[in-house]
Amino acid sequence: MRFGLLPNPGLDGRIPSHADLEKLEAEEAGDRPKWDNKAQYMLTCVGFCVGLGNVWRFPYLCQSHGGGAFMIPFLILLVLEGIPLLHLEFAIGQRLRKSSVGVWTSINPYLAGVGIASMLVSFMVGMYYNTIMAWVMWYFFNSFQDPLPWSQCPLNDNLIGVSECARSSSVDYFWYRETLNISTKIDDSGGLQWWMLLCLICAWAVLYVCCIRGIETTGKAVYITSTLPYVVLTIFLVRGLTLKGSSNGIKFLFTPEVSELMNPTTWLDAGAQVFYSFSLAAGGLISFSSYNPVHNNCEQDAVIISVINGCTSIYAAIVIYSVIGFRATESFDDCFNGNILELINAFDLPEGNITQSNYDEVLQSLNSTQPEIIQTLNLQTCDMQAFLSQGVEGTGLAFIVFTEAITKMPVSPLWSVLFFVMLFCLGLSTMFGSVEGVVVPLQDLNILPKKWPKEVITGLVCFVSFAIALIFTQRSGEYWLALFDSFAGSIPLLIIAFCEMMIVSYVYGIDRFNKDIEFMIGHKPNIFWQATWRLVSPLLVFVIFVFYMVTTVTKDLTYITWNPQFENFPNLEEQFYPRWVYVIIFILSGVPCLVIPAVAIFKYIQKRCCWFESRSAKVPLRCH
Repeated sequence: MRFGLLPNPGLDGRIPSHADLEKLEAEEAGDRPKWDNKAQYMLTCVGFCVGLGNVWRFPYLCQSHGGGAFMIPFLILLVLEGIPLLHLEFAIGQRLRKSSVGVWTSINPYLAGVGIASMLVSFMVGMYYNTIMAWVMWYFFNSFQDPLPWSQCPLNDNLIGVSECARSSSVDYFWYRETLNISTKIDDSGGLQWWMLLCLICAWAVLYVCCIRGIETTGKAVYITSTLPYVVLTIFLVRGLTLKGSSNGIKFLFTPEVSELMNPTTWLDAGAQVFYSFSLAAGGLISFSSYNPVHNNCEQDAVIISVINGCTSIYAAIVIYSVIGFRATESFDDCFNGNILELINAFDLPEGNITQSNYDEVLQSLNSTQPEIIQTLNLQTCDMQAFLSQGVEGTGLAFIVFTEAITKMPVSPLWSVLFFVMLFCLGLSTMFGSVEGVVVPLQDLNILPKKWPKEVITGLVCFVSFAIALIFTQRSGEYWLALFDSFAGSIPLLIIAFCEMMIVSYVYGIDRFNKDIEFMIGHKPNIFWQATWRLVSPLLVFVIFVFYMVTTVTKDLTYITWNPQFENFPNLEEQFYPRWVYVIIFILSGVPCLVIPAVAIFKYIQKRCCWFESRSAKVPLRCH
């Protein structure tokens, strides 16, 4: 038996037809919010999909998997995986005009757990994501100084450079010690860091003000938060292309290593990047599309936003690596100049006799005549490729690599302010969708008093999220955030996405879904959509899930720590997670997944109990 929409009491037990749905939509039109215009909707979806991952994870993956070669699987999987699922979420939300919980419950009450799982994931991801916004605000506030506070090591009471900073670097020290004041392991929590606490309060306060009335307020904010990052990226591109060595970085980024195409990990990372860069299965996109007119062309929207997302990733990578090329060239020149100075001092040579162009020749000559002196010198290996290969993803790219490059630019405070304004706008517009993915499902679940206005519910969600996020302001907070980032938004989202495609194709029914789309946009989906929804996209998500589980379960989980006592310091130390952390991992990854079958079982038991009660009372009861 194929399940359809639940019989509505006002329709005499019939499964509603298109005409019935039109009537119901007309009745709800006065209560349900609507977008002021199409631009608001598109900007909001672009802001939600295009986030920090486009700026600091995609460039790293390109660098790690053969530069330009990585873009081939990325673009292929964007077409076969990202666009179909995005179109599916837009279409089902627009047709049924409900949040993630309401959509799947409308199809069948046993499926309510899919929407609840999406809501839980959005809640957990939002908690740590907004902490990153607090870090960005801290750097933003510190950018109004000249010189920048991370451009040089601080002095102790004896006016001597701090040893920990001297052994690492000024940007590392500012990030790990002055920003995070980080501990050496996850179970050494330390106290709350007051400066991070204040920044976290500011981050949640700004988010609450923007989301206080749902799309009525976020729809206005996206005119700035979704467009300003592109303006700043363009400014950085123009500036980056004028910097010495920028072409080295861009050339390194796009130089393809074709052999990487034969590496399964390259394809898996490309698939995962496509999936997560769209913020799929988190519920926000379904909610956003539910505010559209029923005849909006959701197919066209999905294609446009997918193209924007993919192009933004490539555009951001060009910008990032133009600056990284400058940083690598500066490091390369410093390395050579240091070696040249060593040789000049050791052999009492006149300045100007040794340059980068004749360095190898002079060094070989000196080594052949006076090797005993050469062996005592501290000469470094200067390799441009090695400097370019020092790829760091995530927070390391934003708060260490890029900040170091900024310190070497003229008028560095200006570039620092622009960079962190861009990051804040990217993160804020993504958080709009995360909050929407929690607040609207809460309203649909009817677990809060109906008289509570949206302002109160949004405030409650923000306050609870802030209270739990205090764990990230401890000295071990960065380790906790990395834990949440690795497990809260990985396995659950893959499971939810797989369930969504299976439900639409085989529970709701692909034929009925096709008719719904034809009703909305005027034509049926073509063979591409049919093939991807039925087989290709679910198979790709399943393969990513299996390989993720195999690579995760078959090894002991580790995390990276900043430990000045580590023998190889300033290299980061890799440590194994304590056993109790596996309980936290289960809560982050397992609970949202288990909610799906748990709710179905609960609904089944509830229905059976209602059936027995109905027979005992000999009165027909409506059981959903």
